[in-house]
Amino acid sequence: MTRYEYAKDLYAKIGIDTEKAIEKLAALPVSMHCWQGDDVVGFDSKEALSGGIQTTGNYPGKATTPDELMADIDKACSLIPGKKKLNLHACYAIFENGEFADRDALEPKHFAKWVEYAKARGMGIDFNPTYFSHPMVKDNLTLSSPDEEVRTFWVNHGKACLKIAEHFANETGVPCVMNIWIPDGYKDIPADRLAPRARFKKSLDEILSVPYDKSKVYITLESKVFGIGLESYTVGSAEFSLSYVNYKGITPLMDNGHYHPTEVVSDKISSLLLFNEKIALHVTRGVRWDSDHVVIFDDETKEIAKEIVAHDALDRVFIATDYFDASINRVAAWVIGLRNVQKAMLNALLTPHAELKALQDSANTTKLLVMQEELKNYPLADVWNEYCSRCGVPSGEEWFAEVEKYEAEVLSKR
Repeated sequence: MTRYEYAKDLYAKIGIDTEKAIEKLAALPVSMHCWQGDDVVGFDSKEALSGGIQTTGNYPGKATTPDELMADIDKACSLIPGKKKLNLHACYAIFENGEFADRDALEPKHFAKWVEYAKARGMGIDFNPTYFSHPMVKDNLTLSSPDEEVRTFWVNHGKACLKIAEHFANETGVPCVMNIWIPDGYKDIPADRLAPRARFKKSLDEILSVPYDKSKVYITLESKVFGIGLESYTVGSAEFSLSYVNYKGITPLMDNGHYHPTEVVSDKISSLLLFNEKIALHVTRGVRWDSDHVVIFDDETKEIAKEIVAHDALDRVFIATDYFDASINRVAAWVIGLRNVQKAMLNALLTPHAELKALQDSANTTKLLVMQEELKNYPLADVWNEYCSRCGVPSGEEWFAEVEKYEAEVLSKR
């Protein structure tokens, strides 16, 4: 009997079919953020990273061209099991033959190489307007700026991105999640909290006036609690974002680094599922603040996955990763994070949720705690290794040898 066969039998005793769990996981797409590979620099501007965002570290081998970034994504994908989407920021537009278009004038043609790349690999594309690292970010404000020229520029950027997002969906045949997040805010206590939010609302209304196919494009709105240099006030707060989502009937997006340290996104998922057809997640790891550490197999990542699976919401939740670490090998960072998201989902799929819910409803909290603790000893790793094997990727830590080889042969020579 193999280790997987033993694990399969053990899980069967608590009513879990490991084959069905593997099948469901294999069909679940995770959107892979392109910006881990180049420290959120992009290809359209030489501006320093701004908007309360900071990438720390200077590990060698950063991608500096589209071809390098695509090659690095390919290497990472070859070591990550399961189905993946590509998540792009607008600043990753690719210009050729001396052409350039500012962000308010971007067109689908500026992402033609990404479309070709994604289609060749059977991937859908998600998209994000880039409201940072640009000269038109004035006084830390974009869509909420009192300067009409600035605000109009960023509204036009949003409109352009909406058209590009629908193009992605049409080309790939996969719905595109277009996520709007702005870094707008103030370092110190503002005199007027209402007016910036009123301008932000107006800007969003103008962007969403562009007709689009709602079966192909899911517009999401992401909140944030604070940023570096924006510690006292953030225009796009959680309350604003949820209120606007409900007002316009779009999709809420929660990044689990964008809340107060004592808040957890896992506790919010069930509430949002009750009132929204779809929800979206950016899975990251904040350490003391929104520091975008590489996702690990920690309690909150597991709890997020549990909430999705326990409420039968695999087809209602868009899952994406969002972090950037320049202190370690960037390809390894991708692999570590995405594998851990998938491992957390597998852990949730191997959990007897119906039995645990019944124990809760019957107030048998003693046995519930016993089961929750004993399940931690079940052989998840053996099912995970089987899953990796079936996907044709290394299991355990064996994948890292491939990254070390890639670093020696490719990254170190950049």
